Amino acid sequence: MNGAAALVRMLSDYGVEVIFGVPGDTNVALYRALKSIEGAPVHVLCRDERSAVFMADCYARISGKPAIAEVPSGAGAMYALPGVAEANESSVPVILLVNDIPRAGVGRGTLTELPIGELFRPIAKHVETLPSIGKLPEVVRRAFRYATAGRPGAAVLALPEDILYEEIPEADVSLHIEPQCRVAPSYRVQPQQDAIDAAMTALLEAKKPLIVAGGGLNRSGASLALTQFAERLNIPVVTTITGQGAVRDNHDLSIGIIGDNGFHPHALWALENADLVVYIGCRMGSVATMNWRHPSMNAHCKIIQIDLNPEVIANTYEVDFPIYGDARAVLEAMINAINPEYLLDTVVWVDNINQRRKEFWEHIASMDEQDPSPIRPEFIIETLNRHLPAPCNVISDAGTPTPYSTRFLKFCDDQSRLVIPRFFGGLGYAIPAVIGAYYAAPNVRPVGLFGDGSLGMSAGELETLSRLDIPAVLIHFNNACFGWIKALQRVTNTERSNDGTFSVDFNPHSMDKLASVYGIHSSRAETPEEFENAIAEAFNHDGPYFIDVVVESIANRVPPVYSWLTKTGANPIAPEKRTAA
Repeated sequence: MNGAAALVRMLSDYGVEVIFGVPGDTNVALYRALKSIEGAPVHVLCRDERSAVFMADCYARISGKPAIAEVPSGAGAMYALPGVAEANESSVPVILLVNDIPRAGVGRGTLTELPIGELFRPIAKHVETLPSIGKLPEVVRRAFRYATAGRPGAAVLALPEDILYEEIPEADVSLHIEPQCRVAPSYRVQPQQDAIDAAMTALLEAKKPLIVAGGGLNRSGASLALTQFAERLNIPVVTTITGQGAVRDNHDLSIGIIGDNGFHPHALWALENADLVVYIGCRMGSVATMNWRHPSMNAHCKIIQIDLNPEVIANTYEVDFPIYGDARAVLEAMINAINPEYLLDTVVWVDNINQRRKEFWEHIASMDEQDPSPIRPEFIIETLNRHLPAPCNVISDAGTPTPYSTRFLKFCDDQSRLVIPRFFGGLGYAIPAVIGAYYAAPNVRPVGLFGDGSLGMSAGELETLSRLDIPAVLIHFNNACFGWIKALQRVTNTERSNDGTFSVDFNPHSMDKLASVYGIHSSRAETPEEFENAIAEAFNHDGPYFIDVVVESIANRVPPVYSWLTKTGANPIAPEKRTAA
């Protein structure tokens, strides 16, 4: 077999079920192999290389398996950069195959020639160029190992076009795969027992302990272990945005969200008043700590930090008990270290937090009735809560929907997930990502939340959704602007004599008509009643459904963003008020 056929065979043996990609001049051999080899992975034709990597990213987040994207040389590789960077920094196992120019053309002014290694090395965990046909199996195995072992991340393989046409040598070349690398993490790093013992001694002496679950916990698949650990010691759990869903939202110990976007005031109160905080899979960066304000540096609480990346531990706070290891492995070790007869007396602490939690939700329910128009963004999420099937995967772009989905969305089962690309916050993620979500979990309905800016960057993938008949429910927050940036400009405007915004507005359009062009069932909602009807119809429809919702701009009323509220002089932990920006 030739190199392309050998590559496809190995991908199939690794359990790869789907490849997301875009055709070009240099990937003809790969496409021929995908078409002709029985049992080859399904190829999803995308409309944009950036979208292909976003699809792979979401597939990997939900399935826990390494995901494959492929692009042609030149501009195809450049368009893949945002997705690779996001996947790598979010610890998502993605492998990008760059079908590169032939080796003979290197350095000779060949069209689309790029230094792939130099291009991707700053943003990927591993980058390698295939040097010869005999090295192909070794290079592929190494890519899977890098993507899944240790802290998962992005691996990039540059595959010169001519090599994929060459015959694989029969001697001294093995096409075997490493079964452990079919999932991530492939090898769970076990903690040191003395670190576990020291941390547990401190934890069992605490009167007001708190767990902060970050995205690393979800990457580890440690949700069940976290729930068991929290229940065993009756310790409340708060999460970051990427850790959301680690414990179902209606659990007595699932307190809410911390962080700049969509935070819960009672969760911040718990963080500030805890005497010991256990950070699991959380970098303790600017967002999770509200620019290192919570916990405050003089809060006098002890900190246990558990992370798979030793360079992250104690990088921003003084950590009393560092534990290096995989989140699930550490939690299981901590559970085993508990005396079966031991009970941690935290009832008063947990009841106090839950009383504040109850008051928060009662206050939210008692707020002013929904204005007829425009629809408030939080009303969209509150309505979703009444209609979402269980389980359900919700994918949100990093702009307008984020603070509302993180604060108001509620999952009352253990399978539903909220996915937001938070590290770099690139727009254009949600629409392609729902395709990846569907291939990762075809029995779970995907929902996409996005604003005008995101739609403008990924509208072409509406054709992909339609062509593949992906049963996604797409909700467009239509406020005819780059809402997040417009809100930031207005919040930071010190000259109250003018609006303070510049170059952020679009002409208003009915974007449901765009979806209908691609054959997608669509509707437009300008009132709460129209949205209620549209969302009910959408979930009763078998195929893709697009809802264009005319929403209040987040520039008109400060959203639940901690840093913005403080800029306006508001107290973020006080009961919410409808404050103008």
